[in-house]
Amino acid sequence: MKNEKQFLEIYNEFSQLVYNLSLSYLQNIEDSEEATQDVFVKIHTKLEGFNNKSSLKTWIYRITINHCLDVIKSKNRKYRLFFTRENEDYDSIDFNHPGAKLESKEEMEKIFREINKLPEKQKTALILKTIEGIPQKEIATVMKMNEKAVESLLTRARKKLKEKL
Repeated sequence: MKNEKQFLEIYNEFSQLVYNLSLSYLQNIEDSEEATQDVFVKIHTKLEGFNNKSSLKTWIYRITINHCLDVIKSKNRKYRLFFTRENEDYDSIDFNHPGAKLESKEEMEKIFREINKLPEKQKTALILKTIEGIPQKEIATVMKMNEKAVESLLTRARKKLKEKL
C-alpha cells in the first residue's frame, strides 16, 4: 500500500511536467496524453528499482524523453511505409504548449518543424533548455553528459535554427 501512496504523490507532483515535456516532443495533444499515461505505467512498474543515484525528477525526465523518442521513431517507421522521405515531417502540429508563447500558429508550426529536423541530442537539449526552462547543469545530468557538451549541443541547435528561420 505504501508504494501506491508514493506513486500517487509522484503522479500528482510530476504529471504536468511529463505531459508538457511529451507535448514538446510529440506536438499533439492526444499523443501527449497517451505518452503521459505510458510514462506513468513505466514509473509504476520501475519504482521499486529506483536507486536514488539521480533525483526522482531527473529519472522521470529520462523515462519521458526516452519514451517520446521511441514514439517518434515508431511513427517515422510507419510513415516510411506509406510516404516518401520528403513527406515524413509532421504535417500538423496540434497543441497549445504552455512554454510556447507565439502569437501565430504558423510561426509555431514553422519553428517546431525545424526543431523536429534537429539531431536527437540537439533537440533534447534545446527543448529542455528553451521550452522547459531547465538549468544547463540539470540538462547535463538528464542527458548523462557534461555541461560543456550540453552547451555545444545548444549552440549547434540554435545555429541550425537561425539558418533555417
